[in-house]
Amino acid sequence: MNQISPLSFVHPEAKLGENNVIGPFCFIDRNTVIGDNNHFQNNVTINYGARIGNGNEILAGASISTKPQDLKFRGEDTICEIGDNNSIRENVTISRGTAAKGTTVVGNNNLLMENVHVAHDCIVGSGCVIGNSTKFAGEVTVDDFAIISAAVLVHQFCRIGSYVMIQGGSRFSMDVPPFIIAGKEPIRYAGINLVGLRRRGFTNETIEQVHEAYRIIYQGKYTRAEAIQQIREKLPLTPEIQYIMDFVEASQRGIIK
Repeated sequence: MNQISPLSFVHPEAKLGENNVIGPFCFIDRNTVIGDNNHFQNNVTINYGARIGNGNEILAGASISTKPQDLKFRGEDTICEIGDNNSIRENVTISRGTAAKGTTVVGNNNLLMENVHVAHDCIVGSGCVIGNSTKFAGEVTVDDFAIISAAVLVHQFCRIGSYVMIQGGSRFSMDVPPFIIAGKEPIRYAGINLVGLRRRGFTNETIEQVHEAYRIIYQGKYTRAEAIQQIREKLPLTPEIQYIMDFVEASQRGIIK
């Protein structure tokens, strides 16, 4: 049975699972689907097009599936998908998609800290930690297990790789490849995320291979294509090395320097 405060509004067409707790002054719009065992604190807004999984905690002032802040948006029927077991803290805003992709996605087991903004058509993976007041512009992609510190500004269309650590206050308009630390001003490659990789169980051998791949990429001797070829010739094609090569080759905006 759901526990819904009498001070909240739930549209009769909203679809709710079981054992949800909806605190006072929440608003749940039509065309919303909410799973089981979610806890919405007070003043949470679940807007049109939200699809929310199970076991999420959404704190006061958060607004999910907001109208996109995009002048090209013409009211098309789009959605915002939130997975399972996320902690979405105070005043977080997550927009729904536009005609570009149709969907904004936040995966599972993420922590979005206070005042984070996830714009239209973004894709956030799983296991990510996103710090206070960080802002993603439209169509940003964040791969799994990224750690993005506070007050980071991310340009539209950027991609952030898995297992990165991005310094607080950074701003960038290029892609951040996986397994690295990115920081300083202007933002640049600052080594591999050694502590984070060890905590996630990566072996010393794998870490050294990743490190060698980035030595080749960032030593300044090769073009992007030449660096990829050097990596292919010198290193075993483990999943991690293949991921790095695929990421760099696919980058439309280029990777940070």
